[in-house]
Amino acid sequence: MVYKSLVFQKTDAVGIITLNRPDAHNAVDVTLADELAEVCDAIAIDDDIKVVIVTGSGQQAFCAGTDPAIVPEITGRKLEGRLPSVATPVAALHIPVIATINGDALGQGLELALACDIRIAAETARFAITHIDAGLVPWDGATQRLPRIIGRARAMEMIITGKYITAGEAFQIGLVSRIVPTPELLPSALHMAREMAAKAPTALEYAKEAILTGSDLTLEQGLRLESDLYFLLQTTEDRTEGITAFLKKKPPKFKGK
Repeated sequence: MVYKSLVFQKTDAVGIITLNRPDAHNAVDVTLADELAEVCDAIAIDDDIKVVIVTGSGQQAFCAGTDPAIVPEITGRKLEGRLPSVATPVAALHIPVIATINGDALGQGLELALACDIRIAAETARFAITHIDAGLVPWDGATQRLPRIIGRARAMEMIITGKYITAGEAFQIGLVSRIVPTPELLPSALHMAREMAAKAPTALEYAKEAILTGSDLTLEQGLRLESDLYFLLQTTEDRTEGITAFLKKKPPKFKGK
C-alpha cells in the first residue's frame, strides 16, 4: 500500500511507521491522520507484526504538531465532527509501540508519542505541549496521558506554560526512557523491537494490558487483573514452548498461540 503522508515497511516481525511530511515538519493533517488510522487497522490484523516503531522523516522533527491549516480556531472554518486524532489509533494497538523521536515532538506530535508504550529520543529532540500558545487546549490525550507518565505537577507546568524541554530534561522526568545519538536512533529502536519480537507475543500483549489497564484500577483490582492474565497464559502453546525451551536450554520458537 502506498501512502501520501507516511511510509510503512516491515522488517522481520517489526512494523515501521514513518511520518512523511518533511516540508511541514511532519505536522498532522487530515490525510496523515486518516492514513495512520488505516495502517494501524492493517497492523492489528497482521499476525506477523509483533512490535511497531513510530518515527518521523528527517532529523528536525518527529512531528511538529497539528497543521494550522486544519485548526478551525485558526482558519475560521467550521469544525465538522472532531479534529483528527493520531493518538487514538496508535493507543488502540495491542502490541508494543516504540516512539522513536528523531526531532521535535510538539503539540499533537507529543500527544502521538504519549500514546506509544516506550519513547526513545535523539539527543537533539525537544518536547512541548504548545496548544496554550494558540489559545487552545490539547484534544488528543495530553491532559490525560501526560500526568500519568510524568506526574500531575510536571504535566500541569508543561501544558499551561507551553514550555519547551530538552531531551535531557525529558529523560530526567521520565517522559523518555533513553536518549540516543541521532545516527544510532533507528538502529537502537530496531534492536529493541527485535528483542521484544522474539518474546512470546501473547505474553507481550498481556503485560501491556496489565500495565495500561491496571493503572486505572485500584491496587486490588489491578492485582486481580494481573493474576487473571497470568493464568490465561497457562493455557497457551507458547507457555509450554517457553518452559520446554528453558529446560532444554535452547531458544524458544513462539507462535503467538
